[in-house]
Amino acid sequence: MIVSIIIVLIVALIVIALWVSAVQQHKEKQEAERRKELTKQKAIIEETEEALMNSANIPLSENLIRTLQRRIYEALNTMVNNSQTSKALKSRLSEAKTHLSNPVQDNSSEALTLPSNDKQLVGLIQGIKKLRSILRSEHNKGRIDSQIFVLEDKRLEKLQLRINIESQIKRGLSARSASMVGSARQYFEKAQATLNAVTYTDEYVTTKRQEVEGYLEAISVELRASNASALKKKTEEEQDDLDILFAPKKKW
Repeated sequence: MIVSIIIVLIVALIVIALWVSAVQQHKEKQEAERRKELTKQKAIIEETEEALMNSANIPLSENLIRTLQRRIYEALNTMVNNSQTSKALKSRLSEAKTHLSNPVQDNSSEALTLPSNDKQLVGLIQGIKKLRSILRSEHNKGRIDSQIFVLEDKRLEKLQLRINIESQIKRGLSARSASMVGSARQYFEKAQATLNAVTYTDEYVTTKRQEVEGYLEAISVELRASNASALKKKTEEEQDDLDILFAPKKKW
């Protein structure tokens, strides 16, 4: 009888131990998933805030600003749900909610100022690419109306094109002023190829195509004139050599 009781107690202890272990593993798994989700949402917030900072020189529309603000708010809301005792997160969520209710200035019609050096230019292009990536992600999540997504993505695409074309033209003009005609032609040809690859036509594309074609034509004229001058000079030098060769010999 005692042996049976001992066996039952041992089995019960084993079952309890297994149950406690399973509960502990489940809690650890939940905690790991919670931390993973917090890390994910933190990365989303940092990415969005970085995109806003890097896009300081990019004209942003009200729709795009709201999209970025809402993305930060949704990420913070998810973090609060996963860490309900955090006062810091609740405070940040409240601030994000306030930002959403405050009016924002639509800067989409403002002129774009190109950076003065290549490093800043690369940063500007990367900023636009990041904005387009975020916009696409939010649209896939159903947080942006398709019509607004198409409108904003097209606007950013045109900004990206404008930066590319203006920088190529700027480099081409700089090379031309330094008498580096070959390099200048390469910059203008690259700008022309980019414009010809565009699948739409608007006033900017039409104007820049004409402008780049004008630069290329001017360079072609300069090169033809330079080649003609060089050929003429070479012909004159060859003629001088012939005159000397066949000139009457003097008698001494």
